Amino acid sequence: MLTVFVQPRSSKNMIAGLHHHALKIRLTSPPVDGAANKMCIQYLAKCLRVPKSSIEIVSGHKSRTKRLLLRYQNEKKSAGTESARIRSLLSSLKD
Repeated sequence: MLTVFVQPRSSKNMIAGLHHHALKIRLTSPPVDGAANKMCIQYLAKCLRVPKSSIEIVSGHKSRTKRLLLRYQNEKKSAGTESARIRSLLSSLKD
């Protein structure tokens, strides 16, 4: 699970550090008709180098604070290895 804080209608898409205990993500899309949710999934999938289908919003569909489920499906690597890779990517994106 990953908790994110989404700031819609920003000038550009970017990881903006932490907001309390959540990863802060700035997105250009407005919070209308699920556009920001869709952009959140697309942007995170690109940053984490995973398919969009592996990210699901579990809660917070109409809130800035969202809980995301990251699914991992690759027989070549263990889930622990993939978790470590994603943590490393997130750490490098926040800096």
